[in-house]
Amino acid sequence: MMILDGGMSRELMRLGARLVQPEWSALALMESPQIVRQVHAEFIAAGADAITTNSYALVPFHIGEDRFRADGASLIALSGQLAREAADAAEGRKVLVCGSLPPIFGSYEPQNFNPARVQDYLQVLVENLEPHVDVWLAETLSLIAEAEAVTKAVKANGKPVWVSFTLDDKPGATGAEPALRSGETVAEAARWAAANGIQALLFNCSKPEVMEPAIRTAASIFSNLDVSPRIGVYANAFDEETDEKKANDGLSGMRAELDGDGYLGFARNWTEAGATLVGGCCGIGVEQIGRLAQELKA
Repeated sequence: MMILDGGMSRELMRLGARLVQPEWSALALMESPQIVRQVHAEFIAAGADAITTNSYALVPFHIGEDRFRADGASLIALSGQLAREAADAAEGRKVLVCGSLPPIFGSYEPQNFNPARVQDYLQVLVENLEPHVDVWLAETLSLIAEAEAVTKAVKANGKPVWVSFTLDDKPGATGAEPALRSGETVAEAARWAAANGIQALLFNCSKPEVMEPAIRTAASIFSNLDVSPRIGVYANAFDEETDEKKANDGLSGMRAELDGDGYLGFARNWTEAGATLVGGCCGIGVEQIGRLAQELKA
């Protein structure tokens, strides 16, 4: 069992970083990078075996085209450096640094994917994260074409590739065939991952309730194809209201019942279904990651 870290943004705010739109978590790299490093260190201290670079918002969607061209490379490199420093400072154990490769054209926005332009942006992320990271983590992807673009962007450097899709979690999705936000099925995504040598297939930034069916579907596909990528989950804690607005519009409400052992209860079910990588996304903080580490690794 490998424990991943949790959501970055609320932990940055808890420690005093300023977060406003459109920059969001990228603003902490500009104004208070020491807090970014501290968040990484706290997740490690809580028991995380892998931490993710704070590069999710370092795309024009958040920081604007002009700033991306002027400062994107240096900010991306800084996000990798801070995570690497925190991981290397861990005593007595190896902590992986995952290089976050986000959806370039916006979270939950599969219709905005632009195959003609995506490599221009991905290459800046890859080139500047590469010296610092152990694993590529393409995360919160809404369609398979986004994942295909990532595999092309990282193909030359040989590091392991983890791909994490965000799932359709609108009311009514529970009980239906698990699907990505594009409408493509999890079964299709799992077959794609198997065919492309992806080392781990994960599901993130969706409600906990839709994760277990996705895990079971992926595990079944992998078993039938006689392949063994790892399966992982890091769900969010968003209130229902989040369904009514775009991701990253602002600070969303969080589900109080996922505090304490609430999130852990879901995580136990995920591991029983076949997940071996478990962490948290938006709203899942250091305390909850500590509970996962304490219970699941035991």
